[in-house]
Amino acid sequence: MKNLLLLCSMTAILLLSATDLPAQAERSPNIVLLVADDLGYGELGCQGNPQIPTPHIDALAEGGVRFTQAYVTAPNCSPSRAGFFTGRIPMRFGYEFNPIGARNEDPGTGLPNDEITLAECLHDAGYSTGLIGKWHLGGAADYHPLRHGFDAFFGFSHEGHYFVPPPWRDTTTMLRRKGLPSSAGDLRYQVSETLLYSSHMGHDEPDYDANNPIVRVSQPVDEQEYLTDAFAREACAFIEQYHSSPFFLSVTFNAVHSPLQAKNATLKKFAAIEDMHRRIFAAMLSDLDTAVGRIVACLEQHRLRENTLIVFLSDNGGPTKELTSSNLPLRAGKGSMYEGGLRVPFIVQWPGTVPAGQVRTEVVSSLDIFPTAVARTQASLPPNLDGYDLMPILLDPNAKSPHQQLFWRQGGRAALRSGAWKIVAPDNRADNRADSRRWELYNIDSDIGESRDLAASEPEQLDALVRTWETMNAAMAEPRFR
Repeated sequence: MKNLLLLCSMTAILLLSATDLPAQAERSPNIVLLVADDLGYGELGCQGNPQIPTPHIDALAEGGVRFTQAYVTAPNCSPSRAGFFTGRIPMRFGYEFNPIGARNEDPGTGLPNDEITLAECLHDAGYSTGLIGKWHLGGAADYHPLRHGFDAFFGFSHEGHYFVPPPWRDTTTMLRRKGLPSSAGDLRYQVSETLLYSSHMGHDEPDYDANNPIVRVSQPVDEQEYLTDAFAREACAFIEQYHSSPFFLSVTFNAVHSPLQAKNATLKKFAAIEDMHRRIFAAMLSDLDTAVGRIVACLEQHRLRENTLIVFLSDNGGPTKELTSSNLPLRAGKGSMYEGGLRVPFIVQWPGTVPAGQVRTEVVSSLDIFPTAVARTQASLPPNLDGYDLMPILLDPNAKSPHQQLFWRQGGRAALRSGAWKIVAPDNRADNRADSRRWELYNIDSDIGESRDLAASEPEQLDALVRTWETMNAAMAEPRFR
């Protein structure tokens, strides 16, 4: 009887210990990275757009921190991703340009395998890691996401993809065309009730789907659901599978990147927008917002919100002429070294840890995502990062930005931000030669729209910043591909 009582007592102690274990051993937080594609700076409700409701993304801002001076490492998709996935200025390892089309398949075009990604860093610390959506860091076998630290991958490898397969059922599509039939009276031609051609860009829609299938891991799948919805579905499936252990989930949407293709059901909600071009864009953004809400709801379902750091951003500025996306009050957009190409919406939320409802004006960078995430875990931080841990700014309203300078280069285009000052070499010529840079100077604090070039009136300031840019440039590598 004594042995039986002793056994019962020991069993009770073990059960109590097991029940109390999660409270005793603090679990590392989950990391969820939500990336919009080509989203303009001024398009979200929380960024000042009253036309297109984005309640779910706005809720992230209301429950966390919205940065108004957040930058990416390039004004276009691929080198920007190389920056936030590695925490390093991509020019340091020769990732300068933006591969498109068949160039994605070239053997030397992709994220170098000796670069440590955030996924690799967290994977080696015991995290489950998943990438849902667009990769665009190499389509050849050497650069597969699973070779860069991801345990799971559902998405595509190139720069873009149609949102539904042909014949594009239940959607309305607007495609760029170099030329239109002679009967077209303006820049658009109505092919059918749900298909329009537009010559406003002067070239054809890229062959996005050529040799660029939707894959699960590496095997093509016949995905029939609208792609934004499918990515939300797969993200929720990942959370369902891995919610019991720490995970890193990166959902890199292809919305609102072209092709302009909207669900008819969503399009009806924006019937008040007369311009079909803008109406399709509005519906695409609305479905992106719904997908973000769906993923957050999955976290809530598994009671993970208070143990999940969520970061939302765009990979670069919006291409206004192509998509109608607004970057106001910034100048220019995607592909440009002006603010509209480099400054993006950037939201951080961590309920219970990061105070809610903050709008911060400190200069931050997508480079900071890597160190901010890793510092909250048991992972070892690589020694050569260019980003900084943002937690001091997130927790202290008096904290200052740790960034002294932000550097950009893409051929002849270049820029440097240092304090209130910024130099820009726009070089919009076709040759984009590095030896033909003409520098402009702006005070961003007093001239957010970069409308007053101060190069002539502030020559000493210009010279100092150019020297700083040249010093930083000397530490960068030659481009690995073009």
